[in-house]
Amino acid sequence: MSSELRRIIPQVDEVLRRSEFVALGLSHGRVSVTLAVRQAIDELRNTILAQNEPVPPPEGVHEALLSRVTAILGARLQASLRRVINCTGIPLHTNLGRAPLAASAIEAVVQAATGYSTLEYDVDTGERGSRQSHVRALLVELTKAESALVVNNNAGAVLLALSALANQREVVVSRGELVEVGGNFRIPEVMEQGGAELREVGTTNKTYAADYERAITARTAALLKVHTSNYQVVGFAAAASREQVVEVAHRYGILAIEDLGSGALVPLHGEPTVAEAVAAGMDIVTFSGDKLLGGPQAGIIVGKKECIARLEKHPLARALRIDKLTLAALLATLRLYRQGAQDEQVPLLAMLTKDPIRYQSEAEQLAAAINALPASLPAWRAEVKPAHAQVGGGSLPGKEFAGFVVAIESPIGCVALEQRLRCRDIPIVARIEKDRVLIDPRCLLAGDREEVIAALEAIAAEGAL
Repeated sequence: MSSELRRIIPQVDEVLRRSEFVALGLSHGRVSVTLAVRQAIDELRNTILAQNEPVPPPEGVHEALLSRVTAILGARLQASLRRVINCTGIPLHTNLGRAPLAASAIEAVVQAATGYSTLEYDVDTGERGSRQSHVRALLVELTKAESALVVNNNAGAVLLALSALANQREVVVSRGELVEVGGNFRIPEVMEQGGAELREVGTTNKTYAADYERAITARTAALLKVHTSNYQVVGFAAAASREQVVEVAHRYGILAIEDLGSGALVPLHGEPTVAEAVAAGMDIVTFSGDKLLGGPQAGIIVGKKECIARLEKHPLARALRIDKLTLAALLATLRLYRQGAQDEQVPLLAMLTKDPIRYQSEAEQLAAAINALPASLPAWRAEVKPAHAQVGGGSLPGKEFAGFVVAIESPIGCVALEQRLRCRDIPIVARIEKDRVLIDPRCLLAGDREEVIAALEAIAAEGAL
């Protein structure tokens, strides 16, 4: 077999001299084609040896190599970060990029990316301005805080606050609030990186205001309250309120800080709002821009003017600063909140507040289209079923949203169908339950339903191949 393989499978240089591969080199570059040819030859050799298959004739080898090299080059041209269609029903799907942006936020990003902008330029004075000025007034208006600062994500916001306000000093935190969020981000570890010393109080299920008070020493810089936005402690449990934490902190002349995590700007299914934390007297409140706010990934800090000023002067503020595209998207999203029309215009809020009956209607339309696939494929069947979904993204723990899904049965089986949907040029991400592929319309955006139907029609036409 080895000698026969060496005789039949050509050398790289021989392949590259063939006219088809010369043409590929002109469009993709000779180096890229050479690498692809080497990979294709290795794969072909290993496949023949592993499966103990007969060696194909020379022309069959060249055809196989050309097909594989073309596929390799095509895959390299395709962007790894690309649009997907979210059929999971999870609006804040972390793996799929969390909240989709509002139309006005997308337009703002395009405008900021197209040319130059007033990012740090004051047109009234002709002098240098601050990128923070674009969103500070809006955040103050929406949260009633004295001042605001925006960085690249909420983990960075917490790190900056602790580094600037509690370095080499103690910060008191309840044991029930030592959270871990996605990516192994843990409150104790970010405190360590920020130079703060953790002082744990209370127990996992119960922490009282008196526990915070007993822990305060001359080295205490702040009391830190962390909203458990990605889990719940239920049953025999108790936690000091933010008002109690603020009262204790200010009575001893230290800071009260709250990490809200998700950070809702409007009342949403019982989630605490940023304005409530500010009204309670918190000196610093941090929260995300890309979770319940429904904007881009950002870390937002609001609070007392003196504290925000100290954060702005810290070296980490430069390292964590927000970029112009994110800033443009955030500014446009905050404007929607100010206008009061956010439920319809911010996609995430629409997904979380829409009447489930509307999702039933959308699911029925989708199921009808699937059942209308060619009559020669009678084994394809779609059925509308009630379902529940979570918001995802470490937000609203325990809250399930009623809705409806389209459950699809196909002759190729649920695993193959889910894979074919997922591996399309525009991946369609669905889920499997009870041997059916489920399509949840909750997260479908404009034009997505038509693309899902077209994809299913194409897969049905392909059959079991």
